[in-house]
Amino acid sequence: MSELRYSSGHSSAYEIFIQIMNTFHWPVTVYYEDTDAGGVVYHANYLKFFERARTEMLRAVGVHQQTLLEQGIGFVVRHMEIDFLKGAKLDAHLEVVTRVSELKKASLTFCQELVNPDGALLSKAKVKVACIDNESMRPRALPQLISLELNCSDC
Repeated sequence: MSELRYSSGHSSAYEIFIQIMNTFHWPVTVYYEDTDAGGVVYHANYLKFFERARTEMLRAVGVHQQTLLEQGIGFVVRHMEIDFLKGAKLDAHLEVVTRVSELKKASLTFCQELVNPDGALLSKAKVKVACIDNESMRPRALPQLISLELNCSDC
């Protein structure tokens, strides 16, 4: 799969479909604040890395959090599976690789990996995110911009 490019303008649904099927790469640098007393990334901070990459992936295809907020639309993590395979250390330059594996009427499932520059897998996650109405906190259909059917692929 090719790397996702940032979108500078409005895209058609087809263009969004093509972009979102691609793999998105987001760089991460490990800072002191990310580590525990041993200089290794604290486990909860992997979740932050993955969250930022998901947000930036959506932003890259024209889905901005502020716009969603103004429309009363939110996304909440409904389910997450994560494996910690190798520790990441202070000052490491890493990459979160993200792709959408499933797109349903009111949810997205992301497959994410944290890799080092050599391509070694440090952590992987499967994250199901539900779309909600911010006022009622009930599920709602995804915005039309991203409501396309995809076939699920395994993470």
